[in-house]
Amino acid sequence: MAKKAVLLLNLGSPASTKVGDVRRYLREFLMDSRVIDSPAFQRAMVVHLVILPFRAKRTAEAYRQIWRPDGSPLLIMSSRQRDLVQAEVETTVALAMRYGSPSICEVVTGLVDDGVEEIFIMPLYPQYAMSSYETVVVRVMEEIQRLKPSMGTTLLQPFYDDPEYVDALLQSSESYLKEGFDKLIFSFHGLPERHLRKSDTSHAHCLSTAGCCQNNHPAHATCYRHQCFKTVEKFTERADLSPDNYLVTFQSRLGRDPWLRPYTEQTLDTLGRDGVGKLLVMCPAFVTDCLETLEEIAIRGKSVFEKAGGGSLTLIPCMNDHSAWIQFLAGKIKKWLERK
Repeated sequence: MAKKAVLLLNLGSPASTKVGDVRRYLREFLMDSRVIDSPAFQRAMVVHLVILPFRAKRTAEAYRQIWRPDGSPLLIMSSRQRDLVQAEVETTVALAMRYGSPSICEVVTGLVDDGVEEIFIMPLYPQYAMSSYETVVVRVMEEIQRLKPSMGTTLLQPFYDDPEYVDALLQSSESYLKEGFDKLIFSFHGLPERHLRKSDTSHAHCLSTAGCCQNNHPAHATCYRHQCFKTVEKFTERADLSPDNYLVTFQSRLGRDPWLRPYTEQTLDTLGRDGVGKLLVMCPAFVTDCLETLEEIAIRGKSVFEKAGGGSLTLIPCMNDHSAWIQFLAGKIKKWLERK
């Protein structure tokens, strides 16, 4: 019988909060052509001459605010997720990061050296985006083709509207919702609008037609914006939330090009000025708390909201090591093993 393994995949973190380590991490991340999709020369100029000289120091300081004594919150929690899933299934579960360590190269090499012949590739991204889901899948497949082209592969598709994922999301946030709130924000990681147009194989639907995310279209299979809205739709139906109770926003904008709107930070400022009292924020594009949730929302976003006159902002944690999320992953693996 062919030897099997599972590969969990996430974004990654710098090795430490030292400016040099953060600069190396940002260079690897931002030089990815699916993150900054400019021509190679232009991308290199922007990254090395515009972004890194200024952003590395600021980002290092942001990481210092959330860094744990034992390291990166994202890496620590991702490792815990792997260990918990491993305890539920009867096959090897490995973990790799798209940027930083443990790298996809070293982890796939280890699996090949261990004699693995079939692999279940599990990107931990609920929604499809070329800068997250697509880049990690392409990188894994490049390594498999280089090291062992005969290896069998199965790919976990984006699970943005999977009922079991939505249920896990609800279970992990239930205690916060039950305490009551004045407004709930679903803050998703932002994308440049051009990324949506590039991912639209018809080149005539996404952001080009009225109600593009609501009207059924094949482009939705790779449309991040549609999939974000669909996650919110399914979640709010299960949680029985009125449209008046919540907003959908997009965070982490970089550069001056148009990104998906409305922007989270601007919305936080507006809600603060409007005197909203109790604000909850959840980030369904992330399954593990990281810089974008712990610093950008829980620290910086909280400050923006409260300085503008708002009451209190509470970040609803990502699913992290919640049992429903672990069972979701383990369930997918068990079904894969049964099919084999």
